Parts: sequence; C-alpha cells; structure tokens
Amino acid sequence: MWFFCALIPCLLIDGVAVLPAPQNLSVQSTNMKHLLTWSPVIVPGEIIYYFVEYQGEYESLYMSHIWIPSSWCSPTEGPACDITDDITATVPYNLRVRATLGSQTSAWSTLQHPFNRNSTILTPPVMEVTKDGFHLVIKLEDLGPQFEFLVAYWRREPDAKEHVKVVRSRGIPVHLETMEPGAAYCVKVRTFVKAIGRHSPFSQAECVKVQGEALPLALALFAFFGFTLMLVVMPLSVWKMGRLLRYSCCPVVVLPDTLKITNSPQKLISCRKEEVEACATAVLSSEEPFRSWI
Repeated sequence: MWFFCALIPCLLIDGVAVLPAPQNLSVQSTNMKHLLTWSPVIVPGEIIYYFVEYQGEYESLYMSHIWIPSSWCSPTEGPACDITDDITATVPYNLRVRATLGSQTSAWSTLQHPFNRNSTILTPPVMEVTKDGFHLVIKLEDLGPQFEFLVAYWRREPDAKEHVKVVRSRGIPVHLETMEPGAAYCVKVRTFVKAIGRHSPFSQAECVKVQGEALPLALALFAFFGFTLMLVVMPLSVWKMGRLLRYSCCPVVVLPDTLKITNSPQKLISCRKEEVEACATAVLSSEEPFRSWI
C-alpha cells in the first residue's frame, strides 16, 4: 500500500482517493498587480483544475467568515491566479486554493499570512523623453488608473531649479516645457498611489539637448532681411508699374518747334488780330481801282 501511494500522488481515506492540497502559496505584487502562485499538483496524463477563494476584512467580520470565489480563477488550469480585481481595499485578505480532478477534490490550502496590497512593490515607470522642436515631451507607460506620476525636470546647469509636474494621463505624450536653444534638459519620474499612500523611487534621469542657436538665428536674419527688402522693392515696383501704365495708355507726343507756343496765349491772340486787320486793309486798297473803273 505504501509503495502504491508513493507512485500515485493521492491519499486513501476510507478507501476513497483524495488529491493532495496545493503547497507553497505566495503572492507576488508589483505596481498594484497581485499574482497568487502555488506548487502544482501533478497527476501524470491528467489536467488538474484549481479553485481560488478570498476573504477580506469585511467578509471576515460582518459576513460570518464567508469565502468568495475569485473572479478569474474558479476554475483555472495553471498554478497561478491574477487576483488584482479581487483585492479592492487596503485591508488584510486571506486566500486559499484547492485542486480538483473529476470527482476528486483536495483540501483547501491557505496562504500562511494574510495579504495586504500596501505591501506591493512600486517601481519607477518606463518613460520616453523626446523633443518636438523646442518642446520637451515625455511619454509614460500605462500602469492603471490608480497611478499618478510626479515628473521632475530641470535645465542641466549648475544650481538649476527643479520643476515638478503631476501627470495623470497615461500612454500619451505630455508637454513639459519650451526649451531654450542650445540647452540640455533632464527628466526623472516616480509614481504615486493614493490608495496606499506610497511613492516609488525616482527613475534614472534622462537628458535631451535642443539644437543650437546657429540655424534659428540664421533663419531669423534671413527673414528680417527678406522682409526689409520686400518693404523697399514693393513701393518701387508699384511706382514703376504706374509709370509704365501711364506712358502706355497716355503716351507723350513731341510737337515740332513750329507748333510750339512760345508766347503767352493773350499776346498770341492780339498778334493774330493785328495781322488780320492789316490783311483786310491791303485787300480793300487793291479793290479801289476796280471800283473806279466800274
């Protein structure tokens, strides 16, 4: 009998085979993600299913010590269960697991010490620091809705003032500051979880440097001279175009010297009258012989 039970991982109680209970229960918790693990129960050629249950402070004190099945692990095949959604308060939780194979069921195996989520390990978030033109931009990994990010940034120079910005958006770029040309800026970040009142350590600082002033200054000078040249050229162009239109539509005709009026109009009129009178007198004088002959 002893040899038979050594080969088959089961117990005989009153002639009925009973599965051994899972062993070595533990919880690994990082950044508010909680994973319950245990040593698997092995039966060659068979698939073992596990049931996980939890009991919080409320269930223990006010609901007659009832146990609630886990949201994702009743049942589950693997020797691990994500209990993040089950741990909703910062209080001690009891956890237990049992194995099943067909009609066979193991005894419950309970976590030795209750788990409290305030013992989770908080790590600095993954960040990506970039520059968009003269804008300092940071992108942070999404750790869940319970996390805030405290972003510290500064200009890399002696006695630089450190600025802190609280960022709640996750997974999208966030503008921190407009950088000065030729300067380097550094950024570090840590998380804060209000539900447990704890911070993570700061991440390693990452620095970026914006392009120097040479190109922007050259562009500014080019724009200034271009604008000044435009202010000078445009009026000259308008004046020149006006003259061209004037001479094209109303050209200047050069009169011969004989047609030019050199005296005043009044004098010219008086001169013309004297000539007419002299001419009339001459005509009358020539007509007198004809009148006498007639």
